Amino acid sequence: MNAPTVETAPSSSTAPSSPVTPTGKTACVVGAGFGGLALAIRLQSAGIATTVIEGRDKPGGRAYVWERATDAGTFTFDGGPTVITDPDCLRELWALSGHDMAEDIELVPVMPFYRLQWPDGTLFDYSNDEDNLFDEIAKINPADVAGYQRFLEYSAGVYEEGYVKLGHVPFLDFKSMLKAAPALAKKQAWRSVYSMVSHFIEDEKLREAFSFHTLLVGGNPMKTSAIYALIHKLEKDGGVWWAKGGTNRLIAAMVTHFERLGGTVRLDDPVERIHTLGTRATEVETRSGFKQRFDAVASNADIMHSYKDLLGQSKRGADYAKSLSRKSFSPSLFVVHFGLEGAWPGIPHHMILFGPRYKGLLDDIYGGGVLPADFSIYLHHPSVTDPAMAPEGMSTFYALVPVAHMGKLAVDWEEMGKQLEKRVLDELGRRLIPDIHDRIVTKFHYTPKDFATDLNAHVGSAFSLEPVLTQSAWFRGHNRDDVIENFYLVGAGTHPGAGIPGVVGSAKATAGLMVEDLVG
Repeated sequence: MNAPTVETAPSSSTAPSSPVTPTGKTACVVGAGFGGLALAIRLQSAGIATTVIEGRDKPGGRAYVWERATDAGTFTFDGGPTVITDPDCLRELWALSGHDMAEDIELVPVMPFYRLQWPDGTLFDYSNDEDNLFDEIAKINPADVAGYQRFLEYSAGVYEEGYVKLGHVPFLDFKSMLKAAPALAKKQAWRSVYSMVSHFIEDEKLREAFSFHTLLVGGNPMKTSAIYALIHKLEKDGGVWWAKGGTNRLIAAMVTHFERLGGTVRLDDPVERIHTLGTRATEVETRSGFKQRFDAVASNADIMHSYKDLLGQSKRGADYAKSLSRKSFSPSLFVVHFGLEGAWPGIPHHMILFGPRYKGLLDDIYGGGVLPADFSIYLHHPSVTDPAMAPEGMSTFYALVPVAHMGKLAVDWEEMGKQLEKRVLDELGRRLIPDIHDRIVTKFHYTPKDFATDLNAHVGSAFSLEPVLTQSAWFRGHNRDDVIENFYLVGAGTHPGAGIPGVVGSAKATAGLMVEDLVG
């Protein structure tokens, strides 16, 4: 039996809108994550009749949501990505057709962006309030205020070169890479983020404070190109935001807008095969037996899954999957979701709890493939910003720990998950909430195995290909395939990479190609 499509009537919104003129062309987007939906909105806005097919029961990809009913009420657990930056890249998706994103979702500013805590109790509130930030730096090392200002100048420069100029540009051939190389070389792109931060900042804690951001997109600060220092400028200019109701409400808003434009979403029906004939993708087939021909197909699915499984019966699919298997993939994540009795106004929306080691821990995660005894924790506390995420008088949290992916770390996550969950909660008890175990109302954890099962993520990677220089731009998956001329990629596995601005940027690059190829 075919899975139902999700279709709604056009919105009755009074907002001025530009009518979409049908082109007679059709496209399919596999996967309803941020990248897939951003691409679908752009295609539909250009008059290309677009169908999004999603394997899970809800759209969102990694931005999934769980609701847990308890005697106290319902907790909403957000899968993430919970740090929303560059909201303008999202607003643009509505503006294409004369709409306003505020029709469908409310974004709430988060302040501070992050509170950092080290094992010795040192705290650092990180934000784009310059005076406050200077004070925070001066508390740790006054000499680094001037160094930070120089780092900010550097960050602004790489933001201009790496994000403004290149963040939405498809790198389809090596020549385009060479053309961009001089400007990137001038910014010392071959150096790591940590190395560049250390050039400007001398205190070790502050070096960690200004280099950890690459971890949010799957990159090791010790190896990821210094170009990624642009994240600092991105946050400074655009702020850090929360979507009211949770990240999945932002996804729901994107779906609402896409359907308003006439697009179709098909849920709970995984794509199993993309059929090809010669150098063209011809038809998409799902588990339910649904089959449809399209003029173009784009995949927001995991890049290895796209080629190895969906295109695996074609020579191109098999060949490129083999090539991808030799590349390095980002680590995975272990996440503990938990609901607590009590409100915790003293714990901000985002915290980073650094462990006793920084470089050594990163070596274990990215290199050695061991599960170390120590760890750093990213703590997410959405109910402090949005009380509706938890029942009255309760709080919603998740604690996230980067771990090596399953290709490096071969452990039984069924067993290890229980042990690591306790260790993470014990550490939070020691550092923040002494009676945490007594206050837990509900909890569950999410492991690398779940990333592999639920998201078809290769080796359970949480961020696709590792963002090192030799796997950036042209060296990542190409927005349009080199052989199958009407097959396209969008999402973390292609340029510019993971994170909301990254995958939404990839959608802009891919949409430009698809619109040009389909309608000229």
